Amino acid sequence: MKNVFVYCEVTEDKTIADVSLELLSKGRKLAEQLGVKLEAVVITDEAGETLTRIQDFGVDVIHVAENKELFPYRTLPHFKIIHHIFQEEKPEIALFGATSVGRDLAPRIASSLRCGLTADCTSLEIGNHTDNKTGKEYKNLLYQIRPAFGGNIIATIVNPDTRPQMATVREGVMKLEEATEKKKATIKKIDTTKLIQPEDLIIKIIDRHIEAQKVNLKAAGIIISGGYGMGSKENFQLLYDLANVLGGEVAATRAAVDAGFAEHERQVGQTGVTVRPKLYIACGISGAVQHRAGMDQSAKIISINTDADAPINAIADYAVIGDVLEIIPKMIAYYKKHSK
Repeated sequence: MKNVFVYCEVTEDKTIADVSLELLSKGRKLAEQLGVKLEAVVITDEAGETLTRIQDFGVDVIHVAENKELFPYRTLPHFKIIHHIFQEEKPEIALFGATSVGRDLAPRIASSLRCGLTADCTSLEIGNHTDNKTGKEYKNLLYQIRPAFGGNIIATIVNPDTRPQMATVREGVMKLEEATEKKKATIKKIDTTKLIQPEDLIIKIIDRHIEAQKVNLKAAGIIISGGYGMGSKENFQLLYDLANVLGGEVAATRAAVDAGFAEHERQVGQTGVTVRPKLYIACGISGAVQHRAGMDQSAKIISINTDADAPINAIADYAVIGDVLEIIPKMIAYYKKHSK
């Protein structure tokens, strides 16, 4: 049918994961560009209000599989259902969130269908491609864009000959936008009693322990982020002091986290969280590609760095050249003095 499919992941509180809603937003744009339909897949014990939420994003068709054995997530039954849907519907593009569930599920589907899969994409576009060896031209392929070689380059990957074209996408990379024109989606119920066999349920969930999220960088309007250039964990305290007076959150680069300056849940970038705050203050951050991939959509970026040629300055709205250990205390003092 050559449509765009999005796997909608159901969270612990029985809502659709934000990354799935972001993919519905992007999927709708891709579908409109290709002149095809946008279809969603929901697998859970009881879909309920999640179907209403999905329809806010202009979905044409929702494939729903409901069974008490389908929540919480288990690999085999979910794989069986999606594999069945994809074999029946023949999607052109299939998108999954790059979550623990998506990273478990998508490769199994790709391997079974013998199609390509690009993981952790930061951008998706439609374009043409010419094979350098054969000269064959391909129209309207999915450009699957992601950092590669340790973040040193941005790679554009295409799957010209296999379908579906599959990709996993990081949370926060795509902008979450509801459709301007609401439509009532066609609901297609999946008969799970025929699909799921006893051997698909050999793994039993006996007990579950879930730790609440300590830091919510995605919801922060102001983020003060530190890199390896902060020098030490003790110096990172300056960032917390600035965050306190500005009402923001503290984040870090991978290099700073690896050095023990901050906790992993504060990591922003390709291997951390993707954020879009109103203000992002980058302190002692050089601006490697993998870090910029996680914050370059911030509304306003201020960089503080001793290196005027640091890559972060290329995307910063304001670049302050100087020592963060001298500049941040001045910022704190000035803000305290002039704020009510």
